[in-house]
Amino acid sequence: MPPTTDRRPPLLLAMGPGIADRLLTDRHRTRLAALTRTDPHLVAQDLNAPDARTAAALAEAELLLTCWGATPLTPRVLARAPRLRAVVHAAGSVKHHITDACWDRGLRVTSAAGANALPVAEYTLAAILFAGKRVLRSAQRYAELRSGHGWLDESAGWGNYRRTVGIVGASRIGRRVVELLRPFDIEVLLYDPYLTAPPPGAVLTGLDELCARSSVVSVHAPQLPSTYRMIGARQLAALPDGATLINTSRGSLVDEDALLPHLTAGRLHAVLDVTDPELPPPDSPLYSLPNVLLTPHVAGSLGNELHRMTDQALDEIARYTRGEPFAEEVRAADLGHSA
Repeated sequence: MPPTTDRRPPLLLAMGPGIADRLLTDRHRTRLAALTRTDPHLVAQDLNAPDARTAAALAEAELLLTCWGATPLTPRVLARAPRLRAVVHAAGSVKHHITDACWDRGLRVTSAAGANALPVAEYTLAAILFAGKRVLRSAQRYAELRSGHGWLDESAGWGNYRRTVGIVGASRIGRRVVELLRPFDIEVLLYDPYLTAPPPGAVLTGLDELCARSSVVSVHAPQLPSTYRMIGARQLAALPDGATLINTSRGSLVDEDALLPHLTAGRLHAVLDVTDPELPPPDSPLYSLPNVLLTPHVAGSLGNELHRMTDQALDEIARYTRGEPFAEEVRAADLGHSA
């Protein structure tokens, strides 16, 4: 009998150092091998490198499986990948490596942004509920006092019952946060200039009104020129005394110079998973202020949550091999108002 033609599309892994080992379990590698023709031990960390093995794999590749640290797909790189038809990104934003040349070439692109949105929304939900209960402050006070205390008197203004929460940005994450808040006795306000009708459980408002009415404001807008410092001096001044600002989006969306006086005075609280710059300088008061919870950009996928993104990426590869559309296709027009 003649040999059976292998119809699996050739695929090349392209991502930063060490990412593939965190992203792909043995289960994932087995599934990837069943779906595509790939060398699971070859990870192209630099598609511009003059490495013969990488160059040969890139020349044959019909698919790229990318993640953080992927090489930007410039015209020079694409010229070395004449058979490339699609890029499957096992992470969120594709803006780092998908260039105009990709769209000019007609490449299909998909992303696991939906999978990455889930842990960010979960982090945000926890931050919102903890903010209402003043968990950070009460834990600090408990450690200071180490004795009985009139907590009922001190906590008169605490709690989440009929609290108003403002969500800035109806992104995947913002919408998921709205959905997660639905079981609670919380009024949810939503600001997004691109939205004409709110998702269930939210009320559309202007940004200034949202800030003035909300005891917690959570930022989920994308990083764009139009969103730079969108939470500025006016919005921060409008926040009620004791309000909490949560930022899991990008640090550039919040004017930290305008925020710091409110924090140092104790008028506002903050939960900041992102800052501008991404790593605050060693002498930043954000590290030590008692009313600030500062975390090192951990709201997104990490640990075993990376495997959710891998599962979504492999599901997209399976759709491609069956000749089906991607479920989470990214288009050039989307990037003007998304992360």
